[in-house]
Amino acid sequence: MSDGFEVPDAAATSVLPGVVARVAALADRLGVAHAEVFRTGRLSVASGVPEVVVKALLSGRPAGEPDVQARFLQRLDLLRRTRLKPNGRRYTQQEIADGAGMSRQQAGALINGDRRPTMEHCDALQRFFRVHAGFLTAEDPEALAGALQHTEQDLLQKLADREREASVASEADDPLERLLQDHGVRGIAWRAAQLPTDQHRDKVAEWLDMLLESVKRPES
Repeated sequence: MSDGFEVPDAAATSVLPGVVARVAALADRLGVAHAEVFRTGRLSVASGVPEVVVKALLSGRPAGEPDVQARFLQRLDLLRRTRLKPNGRRYTQQEIADGAGMSRQQAGALINGDRRPTMEHCDALQRFFRVHAGFLTAEDPEALAGALQHTEQDLLQKLADREREASVASEADDPLERLLQDHGVRGIAWRAAQLPTDQHRDKVAEWLDMLLESVKRPES
């Protein structure tokens, strides 16, 4: 622990290769170009890691800023350049100070590197810029892995959607399944279960038997 900042261990920085491999595999399954999922400019903005460092880390080379204050200044500068006001302009030091609950002098000293940030400063600035906890201080490999994990979740959702669509299409090709859907048989069966007596349910079952006998599944 140093100046209120936790020093990440080696395990935190070893996560990146596994995430890169999983994202690449998902992209291949979906037919998405690696250049798209590993677009360095997008990953730099999402993670706060300089683009040149993103490129090096993705290629498997060790890279990154080891000093926490230097990383803080890099990330804060990136936030000021990329998280803009609705009118497209940068937030002023006064606006940052007001939004983060600190004096203009404090904000200016932090932005200019004249004051070492505390965890409280980081938390306040992260809330103001609406980024996740640790954005301003995480080691570069860890920050990049976090950004790629969001990409991984997006790809997993796309894969699930594609498999669900394929399943629906397969069911639509089955005449028996189509009959069940067209006639709402499953819904009828569920409602039949709510009937008060076995006699009522037997009558529904007889009707279903006659309906199902009218359509046979094709021989496999």
